[in-house]
Amino acid sequence: MKLENTKDITRLIEADHWMMDILRVAKGLNLPDWWICAGFVRSKIWDALHSLEERTSVADIDVIYFDSSNVEECQEKKLEERLKDIAPNIPWSVKNQARMHHVNNLPAYSSAVDGIAKFPETVTALGVKLDDKDKVILTAPYGVKDVLQLKVRPTPLFLTTKELKDVYMERVRKKDWASIWNKLKIYYQ
Repeated sequence: MKLENTKDITRLIEADHWMMDILRVAKGLNLPDWWICAGFVRSKIWDALHSLEERTSVADIDVIYFDSSNVEECQEKKLEERLKDIAPNIPWSVKNQARMHHVNNLPAYSSAVDGIAKFPETVTALGVKLDDKDKVILTAPYGVKDVLQLKVRPTPLFLTTKELKDVYMERVRKKDWASIWNKLKIYYQ
């Protein structure tokens, strides 16, 4: 399958039964402004672009949502437990983007997609969810060009201060993505 644009990415995900099952489980929570983001999406694309036959494991499945009416962390833990009851073999992580600006010491986010836009790398700032007909919807605040061209770059926010640049650089070093996906090009500016 050729991967050249958003439509190709959504088709790739829709053809993956494991990913679709995970998306359906998350959709079943009926969370406001929900998405599954980051490595769940990025790794699938990079695996396909590297012609890997086996799925690269992900540390967690990041389910995010935006609900300013309940920003208690304990609510996120309850949601994780519900997901674990339904799909216990999945490493669920649930975060309400209405509170994550506090954790990240940033101005308040306006939506879950605004939270995704505050991720460190453009290739991580991706999210997917299902519409009413179980079709994949993709959000990519910085587009899909970098992820499709295997270019790891900081998002604009992570170029604004030395501290955020350092966070980006440390993440790239720790993640060591190039050891898995050897065609990646890592940029520090």
